[in-house]
Amino acid sequence: MATTENYRAGRHRVFGTHVHLIFVTKYRRNVLTGQHHDFLHEVFSKVCTDFGASLSECNGEDDHVHPLVEYPPQIAVSKLVNSLQSVTSRRLKQHFPTRTYRGHVWSPSYFAASCDGAPLSITRQYVENQRRPA
Repeated sequence: MATTENYRAGRHRVFGTHVHLIFVTKYRRNVLTGQHHDFLHEVFSKVCTDFGASLSECNGEDDHVHPLVEYPPQIAVSKLVNSLQSVTSRRLKQHFPTRTYRGHVWSPSYFAASCDGAPLSITRQYVENQRRPA
């Protein structure tokens, strides 16, 4: 796929789909350190690559993490999230076995919001101002 500006182009499509995710640790336990975040960034990047996606940003605090992912339109966000949570949970337990809560890393809940380069109000205004055929 070729990249042009903020969009990616495939054979029959041009897209720029981003999702802002938030994963919270089980019972919001303060188990993540800077070392964990560095490790998570690496694992998130690998999982995203396997999906044909890319990790744009990743940061967080001691009880949650915020990955920002650019993904192709044929990928379901729920499948991407499931893979990101399961792979990172397994890899964290392998490398940091004492930093889980009863064998769990993530809460099963998550936050996902679609993102675009322009605020929703600007996009809405753009759509409203399109010329409608008579």
